[in-house]
Amino acid sequence: MGIKGEWVTFGEQEQYSGYLAQPEGGNVPAKPAVIVIQEIWGVDDHIRDVTGRFAQAGYAALAPDLFHRDGVKAPELQEDRIAAAKRFLDSVPPAAWRDPEARGKALSELPGSQGQAIGETLERIFAAGSQAPAHLELLAASAAYVRESGSRPRSVAAVGFCLGGMLAARMAAGGAGLSAAVVFYGNLPQAEEVARVQCPMLGIFGELDTRITEQVPAFAAAMEQQGKRFDYRIYDGAPHAFANDTRASYRAEAAQDAFARTFNFLREHLQ
Repeated sequence: MGIKGEWVTFGEQEQYSGYLAQPEGGNVPAKPAVIVIQEIWGVDDHIRDVTGRFAQAGYAALAPDLFHRDGVKAPELQEDRIAAAKRFLDSVPPAAWRDPEARGKALSELPGSQGQAIGETLERIFAAGSQAPAHLELLAASAAYVRESGSRPRSVAAVGFCLGGMLAARMAAGGAGLSAAVVFYGNLPQAEEVARVQCPMLGIFGELDTRITEQVPAFAAAMEQQGKRFDYRIYDGAPHAFANDTRASYRAEAAQDAFARTFNFLREHLQ
């Protein structure tokens, strides 16, 4: 199956941008749609590849760029700057990632202005979660765009990773009209928010990612109490971001099973 991938703009003022991938030819407008929500690294090569996987499975898949507004992306959020930040983080212990003192010390040891530039990028990407309300507005526009872009309305699911996983869960509880939501190692809604969840959810987690996985039992119990479906799998020995095949955290067996579960879940719930 041939896949067409392109950058598109959408929103009432065309203020948003995203990478759209869908099958070429055939009855494309009748296919359901998947919103692929990025990690903190942006719509990078990995997220574009994942978006293509959903298109290969027959969906219209859109990866909205959370860092793009009104035709502009801040210099510190450009792909080359984020790539430099990734390389820096790979060179320091994981405990230093969000420890300002340890991170600042490591940054100060970089030559020239590299430390300042990387520090600015890290501040922006680590603060991305605090911008959830603005991101959710963009994601609602994304869902509306793919839902109405065919010859008839499509059903829409959201699949998010890390930051995107949290946002996919928030979309499920936020009136976005989703038919399904898949959370890859993202923060889950609080138990009191479960009443607002409007679609079946699938959770994908790594055993070693305790900050995230410790949220699962309470959320699962609240969903069950409310009579709402929440399937989940915690993979033994898997860390955070184990499904990202461009990172050292990648665990092939767990990632392959997680994506298989995701596709089965979407086939069940997207009409």
